[in-house]
Amino acid sequence: MMNTGPASNMSVESSQDEYVLSLGDLFGVIWKRLWVIALAALLSMGAAVGYSLGQTPIYESSIKILVGQEQRSDAPSQLGSDVQGLQQLTLTVAEAVGTRPVAAAVIERRDLGVTPEEFLENLSVEQVSSTQFIQVSYRDPDPERAQQIADTIGEVFSDQVSEVSPSANAITATLWERAVPPESPASPNTPLNALLALVLGLMLGVGLAFLMEYLDDSWRSPEEVEQISGVPTFGIIPEFEVPKGKKG
Repeated sequence: MMNTGPASNMSVESSQDEYVLSLGDLFGVIWKRLWVIALAALLSMGAAVGYSLGQTPIYESSIKILVGQEQRSDAPSQLGSDVQGLQQLTLTVAEAVGTRPVAAAVIERRDLGVTPEEFLENLSVEQVSSTQFIQVSYRDPDPERAQQIADTIGEVFSDQVSEVSPSANAITATLWERAVPPESPASPNTPLNALLALVLGLMLGVGLAFLMEYLDDSWRSPEEVEQISGVPTFGIIPEFEVPKGKKG
């Protein structure tokens, strides 16, 4: 007969406190609840793909503007300092591209019917690192219109720079590379969204698997009983069915 006195109870509680899952146990939990992990991953990925397909595709077209400065013929040239100075100047010029005067002029020329604020929300401007080039990108649901607006931005900005800097050492902004119609949308990025959702779904599924294992307090084998309780198993009662009596 098993001793169930206080000393035995303390032994059981002590063994339960010291019970730690091994690496094999962790993999066992994952394998046992693999269906939960797979279901969470599939549902998450399906939701992300469905959401992406339901969004309006947005296309992005870009141009490159070359910033320069006209030099007087009688002025000595110092190539190193000139290039560094122009690179610093390019930062200032890049800030001027994304302003209301440029937006208003492009809207008027293309008859877009949007406010300058709405226009600037779809515009992105950045200096190509350590160069005199500025990359200007415009986003629109229509790929051809995105290309046309991007080109118009370069033309309008070049004209405006010429108007405000007509001196002998004038700053120039040349539309160096025109836009091309984008072949694929910039957003939504369905493959990327699906991949991120798959990773998040797997993480969620693993968390659910361990939560279900934690809430499941049933013992499924003699070894598990001994490991958790710290008490050896002396015998196992097999499962059997009582035969039904014959009807008279």
